[in-house]
Amino acid sequence: MENQKEPKLVTTVNISNDARLAIMELANMISVPMSLNAVVRLNVADSIWQNGSNTPLTASEILSRTLSSGGGDPENLQRILRMLTSYGVFKEHITSGSERRYSLTDIGKTLVTNENGLSFGPYILQHHQKELMKAWPLVHEAVVDSSTEPFVKANRGETAYGLYGQNPEMNDLMQKAMSGIAVPFMKTVLECYDGFDGVQRLVDVGGSAGDCLKMIVQKHSHIKEGINFDLPEVVAKAPKIDGVSHVGGDMFNFIPKGDAIFMKWVLTTWTDDEVKQILANCFKAIPVGGKLIACEPVLPHQTDDTNRTRALLEGDIFVMTIYRAKGKHRTEDDYRELGKLAGFTSFRAIYIDYFYTLLEYKK
Repeated sequence: MENQKEPKLVTTVNISNDARLAIMELANMISVPMSLNAVVRLNVADSIWQNGSNTPLTASEILSRTLSSGGGDPENLQRILRMLTSYGVFKEHITSGSERRYSLTDIGKTLVTNENGLSFGPYILQHHQKELMKAWPLVHEAVVDSSTEPFVKANRGETAYGLYGQNPEMNDLMQKAMSGIAVPFMKTVLECYDGFDGVQRLVDVGGSAGDCLKMIVQKHSHIKEGINFDLPEVVAKAPKIDGVSHVGGDMFNFIPKGDAIFMKWVLTTWTDDEVKQILANCFKAIPVGGKLIACEPVLPHQTDDTNRTRALLEGDIFVMTIYRAKGKHRTEDDYRELGKLAGFTSFRAIYIDYFYTLLEYKK
C-alpha cells in the first residue's frame, strides 16, 4: 500500500506453542461463520429438533431429512458438525462402534424455527450475503480512508441500505433477521421494564413493519395510540395493526410528537453528529417529562475476553465495515454525553439483555 511505513526488523521473537495455536485458530476463524451459514441453509437444526425430540442423529440421517432429492455427502456434513461442536453449537454422541451422532445444545436451539416462523438463522444468512462478503477484504480501508465504507467501495458506490431498497430478496432477509432477534428481545423488555407505564401516545422510530410496537401496545392497554414511524417506502408495506398508525418520514427532518419515543438499534449505524441530530429531533417531539427509550448495543468500558464483549466488539467492526465507517457501538458514557448535548436532563442505562441495553433519556 502506498505511503505505508516499513516495519522495523526484529531479529528474535520467542513465541510459545499456545500463541502459535491461538493465531492459527484466529486465521482460520472464517470456517466458523461459513459453517454456520451452511447448516442454516441445510436446515440442520430443524431436522434434529423434530418438534422437541432433539434425538441425536448421524450425518446421513440428517441429510435424509434435509435433502428431499436424496444424496449428499454425509462425511463432509460430519466435518462441519464436528467443527461446530467444538464451538458448542452441537453435542456429539459417540457410540461403541465409533459412530458419531449430533443433537442441539442451547446455542444450536437458537437456529430452530419457532411457532412464529422465526429463528436466528436469517440473522446468520443476512450477514453472509455475497454483497456483504465482498466488503470484508477491505476492512483496512476503513482505517486508511474512513470517508467511505468498505461495503460501498466493494459494491460500486452502493450503500448497504441502498441495495436493500433495490433488492426485495435482500430486504426480505433483513426483515426476517431483525424479527428473529427483535421478538425475543422485546419479550424480555416487556417482562422486565416498566418505563411504558403512563404513556398514552408512543412513537416507534424506525419501527419497520410495526411488530415491536404491536407487542408493546398489546401489553400496555393504556397506550391509546401507537405511531410506527419509518421511511415512506417501508411503512407503505406495513400491515394494518389495531391501535397503530403508520407514518412515513425522515427522522433527520422531524419525528412525530408523542409522550414517549421508542427506537431499537437505530443509533449505532450513524456518526456522532448524526446521532446528535436524531436525539435533538426526539427532544423536540416530546413534552417536558417525556422520555426517549433507545435499545442499543453498549460497549463495556474495559476490554475483556468474555463472549458478551467479543460479540459487541465484533458487531462494532461489522457496523464499520458494512454500514458506516464512523457509525459505531458506543459506551454508556458516550450515550450519556450525546444525550446531554441534545438537551436531555436525565439518563440511565438498564442492562436487561446480554447484547442490547435500554437507554432511557428524560426531558
